[in-house]
Amino acid sequence: MSDKNISILQGERVQLPTKYGHFELIPFQEKESGLEHMALIKGYFKANETVLTRIHSACATGDLFGSLRCDCGDQLIEAMNLIEKNGSGIIVYLQQEGRGIGLMNKMKAYKLQELGMNTIEANVHLGFAADERDYQIGTEILSKLSIQKVNLLTNNPEKIIGLEENGIQVIDRTPLIIPSNSFNKNYLDTKEKQMGHQLSKEKQVNNCYDN
Repeated sequence: MSDKNISILQGERVQLPTKYGHFELIPFQEKESGLEHMALIKGYFKANETVLTRIHSACATGDLFGSLRCDCGDQLIEAMNLIEKNGSGIIVYLQQEGRGIGLMNKMKAYKLQELGMNTIEANVHLGFAADERDYQIGTEILSKLSIQKVNLLTNNPEKIIGLEENGIQVIDRTPLIIPSNSFNKNYLDTKEKQMGHQLSKEKQVNNCYDN
């Protein structure tokens, strides 16, 4: 569990019709750092309900520009589609670019990958851990919205650990299986083989404790 004390401000809840469905959006701001995050919400949740949930770290290259170097943008769209189909759910969108190292360092890591390193080696070469993200802010947002139990849309086992360490119960896990392409195959292979991400359909499970 993180020992940081994070205080957040909640903004106005507004309607957000999109090409993937009709949602509502609530902005959040960390008081100390000023970082702004978002919750994209579909429907309303009963007390003690297990909510279909995606914790998504911002990826400007993938989410905004449709980069083929990662699967981030496709995962975000798939999560929105699944939540729309389900009729309820939430996406917590966190400003943690480049697995927490920021956009400038992410581009440095990309350059190192172009020179032959994999995504983990590039981060370590720059002096970072393979994944620098902190999920406490995500759990703070969920708690502020009275969500305590989730069916987590993720391929990443560290997200399950991060949420549960901060008091959110991960009742189920639903992977987001995105086909690889020639630009991101090595990247996805590294995430699956070295970071434990669930990326193969034949390994797909629904209950997070089966993994």
